[in-house]
Amino acid sequence: MRLEASDIKDLNLLKHYRIIRKWACKNNELNDADLELLIYFDCMDLFTREDFKIGTYSYSWDNRRWNRLLKEGWIIVWRTHNRTTQKYNIYKVSFKCKQLISRMYRIMLGREDIPTSTARNKIMKGKSYIDKVMITSINNVNKDKNR
Repeated sequence: MRLEASDIKDLNLLKHYRIIRKWACKNNELNDADLELLIYFDCMDLFTREDFKIGTYSYSWDNRRWNRLLKEGWIIVWRTHNRTTQKYNIYKVSFKCKQLISRMYRIMLGREDIPTSTARNKIMKGKSYIDKVMITSINNVNKDKNR
């Protein structure tokens, strides 16, 4: 069966994407470009440093991004180079990254709500005006059972 544009629209998959993305970024200390690049890599499964360079053409330039994502455990080495048969490392997104992306998909599909406790969601502390506006949006997303 082939998916059509109307099938994706009927799923309402992107209806609350912005709020879900902002929740994921704020609670995992990522920026929008980092998260979307990780989603891109998750779709690729295995990738190289060259794939990373190609992938970053679509996003704002951050020359520290690769090292930061590696250091923080969002990307891991799947296979190391050995200077004879394997000329370069091959990477994949980590279990932590896969869990976050899967959770975002579950929230988009309405199978899970965005957490509303202050212990599990930094936004709920309401420290800034933007956070207070986001709290209202999060509550609206959670109430919307047609996502």
